[in-house]
Amino acid sequence: MSIATNNECNEDGSSSAATCSHLDLFSGIGGFALAAKWHGMKTVAFCEIDPWARSVLNKNFPGVPIHEDVKQLSGKQYEGIDLITGGYPCQPFSLAGKRGGESDDRHLWPEVFRIIKEARPRWVLCENVVGHVTMGLDKVLSDLESEGYAGEPIIIPACAKNAQHRRDRVWIIAHSGCSRLQGGERSGRTGEKGESLRYPPQLDQEPISSNPTSSSRRQGQGRAVEPVDSKKNQDRETDKFKHELGWPDEPPVCRAINGVSRRMDANRLRGLGNAIVPQVAYEIMAAMFSCENSEDMESPK
Repeated sequence: MSIATNNECNEDGSSSAATCSHLDLFSGIGGFALAAKWHGMKTVAFCEIDPWARSVLNKNFPGVPIHEDVKQLSGKQYEGIDLITGGYPCQPFSLAGKRGGESDDRHLWPEVFRIIKEARPRWVLCENVVGHVTMGLDKVLSDLESEGYAGEPIIIPACAKNAQHRRDRVWIIAHSGCSRLQGGERSGRTGEKGESLRYPPQLDQEPISSNPTSSSRRQGQGRAVEPVDSKKNQDRETDKFKHELGWPDEPPVCRAINGVSRRMDANRLRGLGNAIVPQVAYEIMAAMFSCENSEDMESPK
């Protein structure tokens, strides 16, 4: 089937979230779809390989088709869709892993890019671990630009929406025609010769994200940045979260000290660990459609 674009649903030619169709890749337990639902968007299909996660999607989003393998999914059947989302596997880039990058068999960005090329959505919104910034992000942005998408990555932690954990994530926002994201005009940030800056800004006052495999200190916005896994940063963040923010020693999300064994919560823990924070996605989507309906947005040629 082909999904008609909803660009012309509004009389004035503008679009709104409520008129948009959404394809969700690497759906997990449905974080992106939940954020889209809050905006009134219609999720037309999921793609999720894990059987337990598919059972959660079937329960919470009954009637929405679920593709099982992204490698077998053709984007052509969703040509003209408004939004494609996806938190593609983080293992190739994670600071906690071997960082195999493109040599990791879980490197599935090429499949996401293939689907984007086939479906030609207006918007793309992806999420990944912050280690992606120093491995693989340039390739993602270059791929998107090669197909006429203006992309902008930005780091937003879960605690930005009052979650009781840090959880830095890089969010990649791309549109098929947006003047404020194109070339050297991206958010007003340019290099010495006007070229766009690849790497997203750190949002906190004391950025801690870096690549521990490189030099122990690198320059960032006029100050040195400690590696994320340094003892200094760990002590600083633990003290800040426990005493300044009043966060509990044990997270309330999953059972820990008392109650059912963690082994009996294995699927739930894995599902939550792989999930995005829908409240963050919701705010990003709101900004996306606000941008699209502003004077800064150009219609795709």
